[in-house]
Amino acid sequence: MSKDKLNETDQILVHTARSILVIAMLFMVCSAILISVFLWNGQERKNQDLLVDQHLLTDQQALQNKRDKITVPVGINAAEQGWKAPDENTIPAGKAGEMIRYGKDLIVNTAKYFGPNGSIAAITNGMNCQNCHLQAGTKIFANNYAVFFASYPKKSNRSGQVIPASNRIAECFERSLAGKVPDASGKEVQAMLAYLKWVGSGVKKGEHVFGTAFERLKYMDRPADPLRGKILYTSKCVSCHGEHGEGTLSANRGTYTYPPLWGEHSYNDAAGMYRLTNFAGFVKNNMPFGVSFKEPQLSDEESWDLAAFVNSQPRKHKNQEKDYPDLAKKPIDAPFGPYGDQFTAQQHKYGPYKPIADYYKSYKK
Repeated sequence: MSKDKLNETDQILVHTARSILVIAMLFMVCSAILISVFLWNGQERKNQDLLVDQHLLTDQQALQNKRDKITVPVGINAAEQGWKAPDENTIPAGKAGEMIRYGKDLIVNTAKYFGPNGSIAAITNGMNCQNCHLQAGTKIFANNYAVFFASYPKKSNRSGQVIPASNRIAECFERSLAGKVPDASGKEVQAMLAYLKWVGSGVKKGEHVFGTAFERLKYMDRPADPLRGKILYTSKCVSCHGEHGEGTLSANRGTYTYPPLWGEHSYNDAAGMYRLTNFAGFVKNNMPFGVSFKEPQLSDEESWDLAAFVNSQPRKHKNQEKDYPDLAKKPIDAPFGPYGDQFTAQQHKYGPYKPIADYYKSYKK
C-alpha cells in the first residue's frame, strides 16, 4: 500500500474517532440534563406536597384555635355563658340614640347631675348608679340590667302593688342614693329608661338569663361574723374604700372613684345592698375591684363575713314600716321587722338563714 493511501486512511480513522468522541460527549451532556430535570421535578413535587401539607396543618390549627375559643369552660354549660349587653354600635342615630347615650351617662355619672353639687339638682348622696350596677349595668353577677326592662310592669313584693319601671328607679334614688326622687316624666328618668330598654333588648319577659342580679351563695351553718369581716376589710378593702368606709373621691371631687360603704354618703339601710344575701353575692364576684365570677378571690364564707362587717357599720336610716305588706313574701334577710315568723331581727340580718328558709318552705306547703 502506498504511503499516500495510508495517510488518507489514518485521517479517516482520526476523523471518525473524533466524531464518535463528540457524539459520546453530547450523549453524556444530554443524559445529565435529562437526569437533572427528572430529579428537579421530583424535588419540586416534594416541595409542593410539603407546602400543601403545611397549609393543611395551618388550616387545621386555625380551625382548632377557633374551636378552642368557643369551647365551653369546665363547669359552665353552654346555657351559662352569661348575658352580654348589645354593642354600642347598635345604638340608633338621631334623637332615640341621643336619649340612650344620655341615659347611660346618667347611670355612669349620676352624681354629676344629681349629687351634692349636681348640675340638675342636688338630691343624692354623691354615689353613681354604676357603683352598684357595675359597668353601667352590663357585668355578669354585678347587679346588671339584663332583665330589668322586660320585667316591668310587675307586682312588687316590697310595695304590694303593680309598678312601672320608673318606680324602681325612684326607689333607687330614695334608698341606694339615699336621696329624693327626680321627676319621673322628666328627660333624665326617660333617658335612663331608654338606656335600660336598649341594654335589655333581646331579653323576653320571664326569660331566664344566667348572671343577672347577684349570685345566691350557699347558706352557712353559722351567722355571718362582722369581726372576721373586719380583718378581711382591713387587708383587702381599705386601700380603695378607706379606713372608715368613706370611699375615694375623684380628682374633681364631684363624684367617687370608689364609693363610700357606710356613713352619710353611702346607701341607706333600706337599699338592696343592705340585705346580706345581695351584698355577699356582689362581693364574691366583684371584689376586690376587678375580679369576676370566673376568677373570684374570696371564698363564700369570706364574702358573707365581709358583707356582715360593712353592713354592721352606721348609715342613714329610712322608715320601712310599709315595706312588704305580705310578710310571707318578705326576704328572709330583711334586717327590720315585722316578720311573719319567730326568728329574731339579729338572725334575719346575719343568719344562719337555712332555718328561716326551711320554715317558709314548710309554710308554703
